[in-house]
Amino acid sequence: MSRRLVVEADGGSRGNPGPAGYGALVRDAGTGELLAEVAEPIGEATNNVAEYRGLIAGLEAAAGIDPAASVEVRMDSKLVVEQMSGRWKIKHPAMQPLARRARELAASLGRVSYRWVPRAQNAHADRLANEAMDGAARDRRTGTHEPVQAAEPVEPPVRREGPDDSALGWGPVDTAPTRLLLLRHGQTPLSVERRFAGSGDIPLTEVGHEQARAAARRLAERPVDVIVSSPLRRTLDTARYAAKELGLEVVVEEDFRETDFGAWEGMTFAEARQHSPRELNRWLADPEVAPPGGESFAAVARRVAGARDRLLARYRGRTVLVVSHVTPIKVLVQQAMLAPLQALHRMHLDVACLSEIHCFSDGPMVVRALNDTGHLRP
Repeated sequence: MSRRLVVEADGGSRGNPGPAGYGALVRDAGTGELLAEVAEPIGEATNNVAEYRGLIAGLEAAAGIDPAASVEVRMDSKLVVEQMSGRWKIKHPAMQPLARRARELAASLGRVSYRWVPRAQNAHADRLANEAMDGAARDRRTGTHEPVQAAEPVEPPVRREGPDDSALGWGPVDTAPTRLLLLRHGQTPLSVERRFAGSGDIPLTEVGHEQARAAARRLAERPVDVIVSSPLRRTLDTARYAAKELGLEVVVEEDFRETDFGAWEGMTFAEARQHSPRELNRWLADPEVAPPGGESFAAVARRVAGARDRLLARYRGRTVLVVSHVTPIKVLVQQAMLAPLQALHRMHLDVACLSEIHCFSDGPMVVRALNDTGHLRP
């Protein structure tokens, strides 16, 4: 009876393309015993190339243990798993030779199957890949290139308290940012009429669906690692178009939902002023004031900052697409620029627009784009 092995593999890039590396390990499928580890920087490459290199390294390690083994490959790359399973075509020329090499290795083993797992279940390979990327970053600075040996588990990122959110530290200092691509959902019936659209589950219009498809096509030109969405229908529907183009799953983050506008939900600004003029004036003047029965901008800012910090800790050095709403996206921009909350009233975001923030692990955040609607032009 052939031996059963499990290969866990991952790869990544700081910059995408940028300093890249992969990690892989082999376990006994029955006992879970760790049999082999490998991690290596590969210079400048994209995330997908690094992931394929991790797969190849894992298959090579498995073949070195038992060429006749039955192998289950576990990766958190939906793209690689679907392509190696034969369900998705491999269009990118840089990945085609890597896929061929992986198939050759798989053919030399016993039965090989592929299984997608959430990133949390691929933490060991992810750690090895990050250690390799750290080595790749050092190689870039020093001009050396040596394989990275597997190390003891690193400490998880730690939140260091500061006087405000701009003083947060969420990991060791580095020079490669985590990129946040911020996509506002497509048009809805309420956005057409410029009505308050908060926590209600509002559908996209037909135009909104087309806008979401256009944004997805634009995003397919970018190397995106993760898609995160507000739980509301209009954002999830927008995110699914990007997920289809990018071959990724959608991760729901509750705290990226829109403001609860309370009694003003569905009203125009003029109707809200007629309904509760005193409360509206106070709301405009003070971000701690909430609409009647609703949520203040200050409360939204606190929960959005928490969601952002969790992303930065979980996806350090990666490119994350966040599909959200006007207020959360404005808050992320406002906090990146160290502006007061009143600055939310000085920004305009169109439906289906893209914005971009680069977040560095030692604290600074840089706004690279705001309200980009180039993909919506005829």
